[in-house]
Amino acid sequence: MARQTSLLFRLLKHQRRKLGVFQAADNDAMVDAACRNFRLRQVHQTAAAVARGLRVEMPKPEDTIEVSVDGLSIQVQKGMTVLQACEAAGIEIPRFCYHPRLSIAGNCRMCLVEVEKTPKPVASCAMPALPGMKIKTTTQMVKKAREGVMEFLLLNHPLDCPICDQGGECDLQDQSMVFGSDRGRFTDMKRSVVDKNLGPLVKTVMTRCIHCTRCVRFSNEVAGVPDLGVLGRGGSEEIGTYVERLMTSELSGNVIDVCPVGALTSRPFAFTARNWELKGTETIDVSDAIGCNIRIESRGAEVMRIVPRLNEDVNEEWISDKARFCYDGLKRQRLNEPMLRGENGNLEPVLWQLAFRAAAEALKHTKPEEMAAIAGKLADAESMLAMKDFFNKLGCENLWCEGDSVNTQADLRSRYLLNSTIAGVENADVILLVGTQVRTEAPLLNLRIRKAVRNLRAKVGVIGPPTDLAYEHENLGTGPETLLQIAEGRHRFCTALAGAQRPAIIVGAGIFERPDRDGIMAAVETIAANGNIVKEGWNGFNVLLLSASHAAALDLGLVPKSKGSLKGIKFLYLLDADEVDMAEIPKDCFVVYQGHHGDRSVYRADVVLPGCAYSEKESTYVNTEGRTQQTIPAVPTVGESRDDWKIIRALSEVAGSALPYDTISSLRARMLAVSPNLFRVDELQAPVMWPRDILPETKTEIQLKPFARSIDNFYMTDSISRASKVMAQCTTALSKQSSKDKEKVLTA
Repeated sequence: MARQTSLLFRLLKHQRRKLGVFQAADNDAMVDAACRNFRLRQVHQTAAAVARGLRVEMPKPEDTIEVSVDGLSIQVQKGMTVLQACEAAGIEIPRFCYHPRLSIAGNCRMCLVEVEKTPKPVASCAMPALPGMKIKTTTQMVKKAREGVMEFLLLNHPLDCPICDQGGECDLQDQSMVFGSDRGRFTDMKRSVVDKNLGPLVKTVMTRCIHCTRCVRFSNEVAGVPDLGVLGRGGSEEIGTYVERLMTSELSGNVIDVCPVGALTSRPFAFTARNWELKGTETIDVSDAIGCNIRIESRGAEVMRIVPRLNEDVNEEWISDKARFCYDGLKRQRLNEPMLRGENGNLEPVLWQLAFRAAAEALKHTKPEEMAAIAGKLADAESMLAMKDFFNKLGCENLWCEGDSVNTQADLRSRYLLNSTIAGVENADVILLVGTQVRTEAPLLNLRIRKAVRNLRAKVGVIGPPTDLAYEHENLGTGPETLLQIAEGRHRFCTALAGAQRPAIIVGAGIFERPDRDGIMAAVETIAANGNIVKEGWNGFNVLLLSASHAAALDLGLVPKSKGSLKGIKFLYLLDADEVDMAEIPKDCFVVYQGHHGDRSVYRADVVLPGCAYSEKESTYVNTEGRTQQTIPAVPTVGESRDDWKIIRALSEVAGSALPYDTISSLRARMLAVSPNLFRVDELQAPVMWPRDILPETKTEIQLKPFARSIDNFYMTDSISRASKVMAQCTTALSKQSSKDKEKVLTA
């Protein structure tokens, strides 16, 4: 035990010296450094706890109580625990099992404190604060108790610190230096546990597990997939799956963050870098329309990993597996130089001037009505505005974004945004999902709906293909027929909507691609009017978009003004657009592809212009609730690739229709004039309430064709994820797991 503590001491000392945290070599300096590191490790938990009600204004004095923490009298809200009261007083309490977003377990006992008139130390995470309670956190009893708990935790913990991926950001490392003893009394053999196979994302070394059960509580309470559990008792206790199977949640990677030790780590990140070698860049994710806040950690020119960043209004502190692990696709199948299709039919590298000249020559010989431009899922607002201005200057109005259909209505933002907001969805008591598979389209929004079901017992009705949403719901039907019954008041779900205080409807963006889109939206608006879904202080009419670019494209007016099809098109400009049906493109059409990956559309392109990925540029995106956010470059560009808007600006000059802006500032000034909300970063502008009496009456007949799935494979939805080797492994593993489950059902 003494040898183990000494090894922890020496390793932490070496790490801190590399970080430049301190220069002294004495024990006091070591402990001070470990204290600072431990407090940094708890910042996200403390911030989350504050957001949950620690330091907030309390308008009713009768709802507060007075307690004393180390002689300091403070007012805390009724119902708080002793640990939360200590946090409110600014005193850090060590913990392993406690997490502010999970239920209280109280099984690590590291958070012991002394309470006056109590004979033994108490677990502060499970003890409610009472009026007049006197809490002490620095007494000899508390110190001795914490040292004893730490000694027990280290009994079976292996000496893996030099080879553990958690080294340098391990709570056990830091707390053993701050609150542990300098010697131990355990001399027997350590226990060993067989590692579990949780899939290609999470690596397990279960011998390091301290049985805090954070991963178990996360999978059961947050993700809604009870794959993990506690097996055995006493010395035979283990964390694992009840049967041999993979963890099938779209949020499984978050167990890596909640694990306080190195038992659950990132398999793709294993043995690649140490955390003190990485540079962190705070940016946003673009794999879906939620716009999760993330931190890209890079070393040199390579993205090493992606971790979540706290934002209570968007993603809290979770991200999806696709957002976390698709980063290896950023360095595969990249376009790093301009290319031009030669006489032999192959794409050949050329200079930028030749590529621009070829595209400009094709534009000069094409009529404006025979041109078209399509923005893809990953296009940013700046490049879409530049593309729109360029083609409008040429006289072309045939522009749209992937996922739109003919006659898309973008005049009122409330008709294509999530008006309840992402955080507000968890306050709804009745939710109707129309044509959307929320679990795969937006896992973080599905998490909010699950919170509404758990906390408010919200009733959820689904119109669409049967699916597992990880919470209790009722499948009302598969197509528009059920929707019409609810609109006409002939369905039993009408009673639930009428009796709800905060009803909500969430319409999937897959509706936009149906020819009867207007008729379906009219039926949804009728349900909203009959069910009082839009009222003072609450707007429950929501549209869930699929891609990161869709909301900004509609804000900028990227909707087809004419036929909105590719028939008769002679010049096609694809801006990160890889979902275009190649069979619809005429054979004599000249295609220019601008993007960062050699995906589907490159094989049809005549000119290829390499752009930057979201991790390499400063750009603007709007999420599905209308919140404007910006990406920050984390790594340098690849090869000769350039920012997308700069490429379009240069092409416009070669084509003889130069755009009037040369800098990002002047471009954003133009963006402010077109759509002011795109200039208000990190602000949520409430959309105007939609008056039904001014909307044009639709005459579109609703087809009874069932709603289809918008996403067939969650792990491969864009050019980055399709280029990712890890996402391909997830797809294969999930397919094998589904086959095994089907075989078990058949044999049973």
